[in-house]
Amino acid sequence: MAKRVLLVNKFYYARGGDCVVALNTETLLRENGVEAQVFAMEYPQNLPAHYQDQFASRVNFGGGLRNQWQALQRTLGKGDVRDRFEAVLDDFKPDVVHLHNIHSYLSPVVGELAHKRGIRVVWTLHDYKLLCPRYDCLLGGKPCEKCFKGAKFNVVAHKCMKESLPASGVAWLEAKKWNRRRLERNTDVFVCPSEFMASKMIAGGFDPAKVKVLNNFLDPVKLKQYQELDSGAPREDYYCFVGRLSPEKGIEDLLEVASRLPYPLKVAGSGTLEPAMRIKYADCSNIEFLGILDAPDVADLLAHARFSIMPSQCYDNNPLSVVESLCAGTPVAGSQIGGIPELIDSSNGIVFQPFDRETLSTAITMAMSRDWDHAAIARQALQRFNPETHLQALVSDIYSF
Repeated sequence: MAKRVLLVNKFYYARGGDCVVALNTETLLRENGVEAQVFAMEYPQNLPAHYQDQFASRVNFGGGLRNQWQALQRTLGKGDVRDRFEAVLDDFKPDVVHLHNIHSYLSPVVGELAHKRGIRVVWTLHDYKLLCPRYDCLLGGKPCEKCFKGAKFNVVAHKCMKESLPASGVAWLEAKKWNRRRLERNTDVFVCPSEFMASKMIAGGFDPAKVKVLNNFLDPVKLKQYQELDSGAPREDYYCFVGRLSPEKGIEDLLEVASRLPYPLKVAGSGTLEPAMRIKYADCSNIEFLGILDAPDVADLLAHARFSIMPSQCYDNNPLSVVESLCAGTPVAGSQIGGIPELIDSSNGIVFQPFDRETLSTAITMAMSRDWDHAAIARQALQRFNPETHLQALVSDIYSF
């Protein structure tokens, strides 16, 4: 009889990186003989699902007091999420419940309910929510670990959530309710996509025996795209940034440095800083804003670049843009922060200090002038981030089938 895995994520469509990983995992499991089903929150953009009529009702953190009260109840694990999730457990009878991004819109109560039935609970972490109530470990634009050792009231003291005292208060209540001991008691394995995140979980008091590292993987469609690229073909004289145009990604430092260098930079993506940056650098001939590109265009952009750049100033975990760049045979100049340095060595890129424009400028110049073995970079990355490699580790080491 085939093993059964219930994947749990707050949304069931490609809304963000967490959703993409959950969707890709579902496909990977099904294609390899595992029965996989999904539990999520009701949402108009959700894909069709077998248990969609049992999805938790939609909550909205905006709007009037009634909406906010319902959202607060959900955050604390109350409301219909309990009954609906238990109905799915009754019918599907999973061997493993695999949690992804569940805070607020679903809540960790789902893991607790599964654990009480003796079901193995696995939790892939996509951010630092279990350590930082704000989830991204940022305070004033700089990395912050004030809440790691249990002092979660810092989120209120610094109004970390949207600079709002009520929103920060809700985040504090959530952290108090779903504290480390409770989460650890109800979870068999915390899956960290980077060694860096694993080290922070352990530093925050989580049991090292329950923390395992498993990189994300490239979904089969994208993998095929990158396998078919001619990664060894001559490169054009530009470098590129692919990602969100927001402060924590270091885009302001990158554009300021790029404007003073002679090398063309192509910027793909959107975000809060895009309008202002387009205006500020409108007359800069060596910076080109491409907006949001679809997957084939991203692959094409990376495949022709001399290198890509990831100037993050936050604890990036296992950034897909770095993974895709390497799979295209394109080296990466990346900040020495979070999980980025784990993806880069002397053969496939250069690391530099975040928040330091001088070392950023030096890294760009070095990466542009170096003769890279693009074909070898692609070969190594396509093996490392292959779905089959991921599946073998997931099934044997994480699910313990």
